[in-house]
Amino acid sequence: MRGISFATALLALILISSCSDYRKVLKSTDMQYKYDTALEFYKDGKYAKAYPLFEELNIAYRGTEKGEKIAYYQAKCDYLLRDYMLGSHRFQQFYRNYPSSKMAEEAEFLAAYCNYQLSPKFSLDQNETYKAIRSFQLFAIDYPDSKRIDSCNMLLDELRGKLEHKDYRASMLYYKTSSYRAAQQALSNFNKEYPYSEHKEECWFLEYKAGYLLAFNSVDDKKNERIDQAMKAYVTFVDRFPESKYLREAESMFDSLQKQKGDT
Repeated sequence: MRGISFATALLALILISSCSDYRKVLKSTDMQYKYDTALEFYKDGKYAKAYPLFEELNIAYRGTEKGEKIAYYQAKCDYLLRDYMLGSHRFQQFYRNYPSSKMAEEAEFLAAYCNYQLSPKFSLDQNETYKAIRSFQLFAIDYPDSKRIDSCNMLLDELRGKLEHKDYRASMLYYKTSSYRAAQQALSNFNKEYPYSEHKEECWFLEYKAGYLLAFNSVDDKKNERIDQAMKAYVTFVDRFPESKYLREAESMFDSLQKQKGDT
């Protein structure tokens, strides 16, 4: 018991001493001392301790060579502490304020990567996803020969895939709930936006089928117009996918459209 009590007391003493030393650093008016200590904390992975020191130093050394390094380390602390919103903002500030810095390329990439981290799951609002895509596109324009381009393109594909999945699910929901007019429009938009999607054959077919079902459920004064639209969608579909697994069903629907048109 005595051993345990002594160890506990020793640990408490070390923690108190450590906290006391840190408060001394925070209260110090010696900027060089604060700068050296902040760098030590950063290199030791103690980003939460380094951060308030860099924040104060950033004001004191703004516009100087040392200020450039401080702004970079402050942004990196945000990033490493997973404060991606503030990290993105600080990295953007850095590469705009120091465009000639050797760290500017990394800063612009990490600003985009912070936006990528803020991108939510596909079912939520995707404003942050669009922001991340734009950020990576700008990085690729600014640094086309960067060693980070492969990572940039990989992350862009992932973000675009998320948008594609969201639009695909929305289109399917319209179709499955028999909202054929909305499904037809959503699928048409999807096919234009994602011409190389893995769902392209299914979506071109369902755009045609949604038009077919819309025509058959139309009031008389709109029926002929919608039959014609559905028949055009059939021609487009079979031209694009002459060997489609949906071809037999597509042809059967086209026969029904022709018969329906002849009866109106």
